[in-house]
Amino acid sequence: MKVLIVGSGGREHALAWKCATSPRVTEVLVAPGNAGTAREVKVRNVPVQATDIDALIRLARTESVALTIVGPEAPLVAGLVDAFQQNGMRCFGPRRAPAQLEGSKAFAKEFLRRHHIPAAASVTVTADTYDPGLLRRQRTPIVIKASGLAAGKGVVIAQTAAEAVAAAEAMLAGKLGEAGREVLIEEFLEGEEASFIVMADGSHVLPLATSQDHKRLADGDRGPNTGGMGAYSPAPVVTPAIHARIMREVIEPAIQGLAAEGMPYTGFLYAGVMVARDGTPNVLEFNCRFGDPETQPILMRLQSDITVLCEAALDGRLDQVQATWDSRAALGVVMAAEGYPDAPRSGDVISGLDLAAKLPGKIFHAGTRLSEDDVVVSGGRVLCATGMGATVAEAQRIAYALAGVVHWPGALYRRDIGYRGL
Repeated sequence: MKVLIVGSGGREHALAWKCATSPRVTEVLVAPGNAGTAREVKVRNVPVQATDIDALIRLARTESVALTIVGPEAPLVAGLVDAFQQNGMRCFGPRRAPAQLEGSKAFAKEFLRRHHIPAAASVTVTADTYDPGLLRRQRTPIVIKASGLAAGKGVVIAQTAAEAVAAAEAMLAGKLGEAGREVLIEEFLEGEEASFIVMADGSHVLPLATSQDHKRLADGDRGPNTGGMGAYSPAPVVTPAIHARIMREVIEPAIQGLAAEGMPYTGFLYAGVMVARDGTPNVLEFNCRFGDPETQPILMRLQSDITVLCEAALDGRLDQVQATWDSRAALGVVMAAEGYPDAPRSGDVISGLDLAAKLPGKIFHAGTRLSEDDVVVSGGRVLCATGMGATVAEAQRIAYALAGVVHWPGALYRRDIGYRGL
């Protein structure tokens, strides 16, 4: 079978690499892919953008693609899966209606309230309803969120009322484009965050390995929020008891609620959960796709054939399959471009990749492209150096050994990924 992966980031490189390991897969196409996918065995980049739905349909038909897996959120929110299904083609991901869980944080918050799923208290405002006095009356810190898709840059944890007012007004004034047309003002929750990702087939759920990511730019969880500076799996905070609570109080009500509202959910569902001291799993966000950078360490640990799991979901029989996991821990360190996340610099040549290929672990590409014989920086998050080990500490050592041999001017990365798991 041929598989098509839609997207160009680190998540898509990991998905393409994992699909290519399947003996049933003859070739993996990636649209548009990056320099890393261009160099993978059995993988071929195709110059089609992830949001060009008509071109993707033509590509899948021309290449006789048996299974398409959608990586990023934008094409899902735009209805790519709906279009593929209307053309009789198998595409793993949620349709446009349930993808609103990520496309609109305001929609997601109302859905959580309707189905009594624990989450932070919030209020949604627009330019017409915004009142700075509301923010000045709140206890800080307070969270300001753009409702729409903002590529991981739409959340500000404001430490003062003035900072909250500035963040909200910047979003409403168009700093993030359409994403900030609605803004959520949300209470700040204490606890430890975990990424809980499942596969769903409309009614059944298959939980994937637990993980935890680091969203802040700098060591010690300081600095601005980003799309994610690293992740590791498993997440010790998700004990068997917490796992059961998340399934019972978050995932199952969400899947059942979507089905009851006429929006059955098939695809990866990501719940960003803040685990409170009493064990309550409060939902911070829903994402309608695999997380990035969680995908990289999770797929390093996955021993099952992911194409088999995706097809089982599309057939509505996830209850008949199981996922098997390497017992070792995996950890990924994101290497970002100078200026990330606000103004990342591009065009720098990356050195050391050939040396890294001889070391244990795996470098997954994100913001890279080929320029003649060179691999160059083309985005904010550039690479994810991923290691595996018997413990989180060993996986961390291997990942940082990989990162240490790769260089370009201004490269930056955190030095403490996985510290909560040590």
